[in-house]
Amino acid sequence: MKDLPRLSAEDFVASDKMPLRFVLDQIRSAQNVGSVFRTADAFRLQGLDLCGYTSRPPHRDILKTALGATDHVEWSGHEHTVEAICSLQAQGYVVLALEQASGATALEDWVPAANEQWAVVLGNEVRGCAPEVLAAVDGVLEIPQFGVKHSLNVSVAAGMVCWQAFRAMGPPPKR
Repeated sequence: MKDLPRLSAEDFVASDKMPLRFVLDQIRSAQNVGSVFRTADAFRLQGLDLCGYTSRPPHRDILKTALGATDHVEWSGHEHTVEAICSLQAQGYVVLALEQASGATALEDWVPAANEQWAVVLGNEVRGCAPEVLAAVDGVLEIPQFGVKHSLNVSVAAGMVCWQAFRAMGPPPKR
């Protein structure tokens, strides 16, 4: 079987990105953080904002699941999530929270435009997004769910958001 074409880490850094980034708000599991790094690599996202007590590289559990993505996916750390949101909004990002809330847009109805910059807040695995975070964002996305448990693993939810963004915007431009 022929090897699939892959970017080098250097080419990844230099390449155009999908205009999407994730804001990880108080994520308890470093393995979830590492998985989101891998998803950010797979979809060539602009980066990640790691907020509050969310673990940061080079935490060993992040490295275990990121499989090297921390070496080239841009990230920054923030003490407070609302400050990160306000900074992104000042840079022209439309910031959405992924949460079950009244008035939320169903993920399948979200059609992000490729000529805008998007950031999606992924909340704590148990508590979700804090009220002050929901008050600061520009809108809320929701993944419809139909089972007993009305939650998904943070890294699974991140992948679903990326897939919907890809469906709307297409792949990042080739370089």
